[in-house]
Amino acid sequence: MTSQENRPGGGERRDGVARYALLPLRVFLGVTFVYAGFDKLIDSSFMKDAGAGSVGEMMRAVRDSSALPALVDLSLKSPAGFGYAIALGELAVGIGTLLGLFARLAALGGALISLSLWLTVSWASDPYYYGNDLPYLMAWIPLVLAGAPLLSVDARWRARRRRVAAAGVSAVRPPWPPGGVGSGTAGR
Repeated sequence: MTSQENRPGGGERRDGVARYALLPLRVFLGVTFVYAGFDKLIDSSFMKDAGAGSVGEMMRAVRDSSALPALVDLSLKSPAGFGYAIALGELAVGIGTLLGLFARLAALGGALISLSLWLTVSWASDPYYYGNDLPYLMAWIPLVLAGAPLLSVDARWRARRRRVAAAGVSAVRPPWPPGGVGSGTAGR
């Protein structure tokens, strides 16, 4: 046992801090994916079918070294459309992760984006750990499993549902119409 565990309140403090363990990961991934999405959207050369720095040129360059050439071929049918889909997906994942809004779904989206990029764009990295998409994929997994239990929209909704359940169904009244349904005050 450590000296902190022997002190009164030491274990509770550590447990309290541990509750926030995923927050730095959530902020990092959220900011990174928002930045990546915006970066793609504002880069005029990226959203083109061909040319230096374009998504089309990048996909053609990785096609033969990809683990899933069929996925690359699919993206090459509309490189700009694929680029917009990735950019908007990254934005949605990043914003959802930062706000903790449908956090598990956002994390799953981030994991799927990272998986698809690992199997296509960074698959040829040798050794494999030089590619950045595999570590991102692994970083999303704790958030897929745990969601955003603190400082999130999901946590607020969960707390509200608990309060409503504790108050009982009869205490819950829809906010409209005033006075509730059948009160005779609607429209006055």
